[in-house]
Amino acid sequence: MIKGSIVALITPFHEDGSVNFEKLGELLDWHIANHTDGILVLGTTGESTTMTHEEDDAVVEFTLKRVNHRVPVIAGSGSNDTRTMLEKSKKYADMGVDALLAITPYYNKANEEGMIRHFTTVADAVSAPLILYNVPGRTGCSLSVSAVERLSKHPNIIGIKEASGNISFAVSVSRYVSDDFAMWSGNDDMIVPILSLGGSGVISVFANTNPKEAHDLVQNWLDGNHAESLAIQQKYLDYIHALFCEVNPIPVKEALNQMGKEVGGYRLPLYPMAEKNRQHLIDEMKKAGLL
Repeated sequence: MIKGSIVALITPFHEDGSVNFEKLGELLDWHIANHTDGILVLGTTGESTTMTHEEDDAVVEFTLKRVNHRVPVIAGSGSNDTRTMLEKSKKYADMGVDALLAITPYYNKANEEGMIRHFTTVADAVSAPLILYNVPGRTGCSLSVSAVERLSKHPNIIGIKEASGNISFAVSVSRYVSDDFAMWSGNDDMIVPILSLGGSGVISVFANTNPKEAHDLVQNWLDGNHAESLAIQQKYLDYIHALFCEVNPIPVKEALNQMGKEVGGYRLPLYPMAEKNRQHLIDEMKKAGLL
């Protein structure tokens, strides 16, 4: 079971929009040096929705080679087409990822039985374990508590990235947390609350700019140093909110560029920040000691 801070890694681009693999390698090494506990590629933060399947495959292959088993690697293999999710999941499992992140079927959504079969079809067929991804603000649909209960019993489904922002839902889901089924916070402003419910850590946007602090926040909690963990959560809370003043990953890539990481821009329909929001982000970065 992967515990700690798992960075939902951005995908760096060249000026022409192509993937910057040299920069990706630098980021991976920087995260490992700064105690990031796991790497997620091809998540929402990685702009996978505007990348080709060939680019996705290349990013996973490169990441696995560069990380070289130093920390676990998770690949986002989700789709609203179960067949596509199955194909991508098999491919990444065969490449050697440690786990797969599978999202609820956005846009076409599903009834409960269809939702459950969306995940179990893949979990039944792949060697790598599956992490459910519940983010209704992105997908327009949510896993039900009863669906999580059923899915938590599947031997190849090991947990849920809970990003609903609904603490009541998270409390209900926490009843199914066990040695075989984990919960990770999918919201950086709710890391401590999720940990208090038995969570194993966070799959984090904040960790892109603050890998050590995200690790320390989780590790302190797991070590029983709850006051220290809460202090880190509170210290960076305003900055974390600023990271979501526009749709993710627009602000976090801006923040990394402000830090001199030179991760490049975005692919449409994502677009650089409005100046007012950009200045707000910079102000919060200064307050947080990042600039």
